[in-house]
Order: sequence, then C-alpha cells, then structure tokens
Amino acid sequence: MKTINRLITVIIQERDLEKSLNALDNLRLKVTRLSSFGGFLGRQNFTLLIGLEDSQIDQVFKVLAHTCEKRIEYITMPMEGTTIPMPPPIPVTIGGATIFSYPIERHEEF
Repeated sequence: MKTINRLITVIIQERDLEKSLNALDNLRLKVTRLSSFGGFLGRQNFTLLIGLEDSQIDQVFKVLAHTCEKRIEYITMPMEGTTIPMPPPIPVTIGGATIFSYPIERHEEF
C-alpha cells in the first residue's frame, strides 16, 4: 500500500477541471472532486482533495501549473448615483489554481 503523508486541497475553475483530472489520472493519483462556488465573481469551481507521498508534490504542482490557466475576463460594476448608464468594463485576472498543502500524520483505508 502506498504511504500517504501529504494532502493537498486544490481549488480550480470548472473550465480547467477535465484537463487537470486527466493529467492527475496519468500520474495514477486518486482524486476526490467536490463542486464549489466562490470567489468574488461567484463562479463554479471545483475543490480537489489529493492524497500523495511527499516525493510526488513537485510533480503534482507542475501538472496543475500547466493545466490551470490564468486568464483575463472583463466585468462591469454598476455605480450607484452616477449619471453614466454603464461604466467601462474592468479587467479581472481569474483562473489558475489555489493550492493548500497539509502534512498527514496517519492514513487509513477500510
């Protein structure tokens, strides 16, 4: 049995999900996928829970950096009390991956 001594939590956009899951599957990692919403744009995200060995963490980070792209989207923010009907769009950087890494003291599978 593989020794799991690291848990990473990865938050990615729905748009990057399939590409990321395929790449992680190629590394033969077990991934738990949770649907989530969040961020200031309130977009559909996914939270991935990945248990792995410490020796795999750099490889997983490289895969996620490659498959989770940052991109620019434009949003309009209504301004109260202004005579301008629609303010100009504001560029916002979205995407990429947010990763949290935790050491695991004990791992059991039943």
